[in-house]
Amino acid sequence: MSRVVCIIPARMASTRFPGKPLAPILGLPMIEHVRRRVALCDWLDGVIVATCDEAIRRVVERAGGRVIMTGSAHERCTDRIAEAAARVTADIVINVQGDEPLILPRMLEAVAEPLLNDPSLPASNLAVEIEGPKEFSDPNAPKLVANLAGDILYISREPIPSRSKAGTDAYGKLKQLGIIAFRSDFLQVFTRLPPTPLEQIESVDMLRAVEHGYRVRVVVTKGRMIGVDRPGDVERVERALADDALLPRYLES
Repeated sequence: MSRVVCIIPARMASTRFPGKPLAPILGLPMIEHVRRRVALCDWLDGVIVATCDEAIRRVVERAGGRVIMTGSAHERCTDRIAEAAARVTADIVINVQGDEPLILPRMLEAVAEPLLNDPSLPASNLAVEIEGPKEFSDPNAPKLVANLAGDILYISREPIPSRSKAGTDAYGKLKQLGIIAFRSDFLQVFTRLPPTPLEQIESVDMLRAVEHGYRVRVVVTKGRMIGVDRPGDVERVERALADDALLPRYLES
């Protein structure tokens, strides 16, 4: 039986929204929305927040969560989770970005399933359909295209595929989510790979794996996901949580 853990990377020094892990959403710090929603997935063998910030550690541990402190020099979230994962016993590590407060527990099972079914697959990445033209143009929403086998072909912060040639319905436009399952040994290989040109141009971690020739399976899921990139996104998330069925299960815990 494979041991699966989820690691949530978080740091206060966000360029676009400093301090966002502790930004209150309906009175609860964002990192706690993410951690508690992930913890509702009862088949996981562990849920860990990886951070270099004492302020985040205090909030999470006060709420009963587990924290692994990491170095402060990591530029990529995958490097932070790799450091934390090296101290954990696991076959599969799921990276859930700390700015995905609408995550659903079923999404964790969906992203891990390809690795559980195919021992040769090193990683898989969750994606959802893009909601409309505004999101398709938003550079904070990484657009993803896959090859015919269902593996990542490219990710860009620009609109791909061609907006004018693909039309509105001719091609399913997908947004990459910060929910990625790694085989544990591959995660350590991945973090030692040299950064790649397209990864740096697009500022998308998983392009490093693609450019080095590794397969990353795309898993398309349903559900409205609003990543918190800017302060204005908090209000959008609060509106989405207004009728969220999971919220009462963890808000007062």
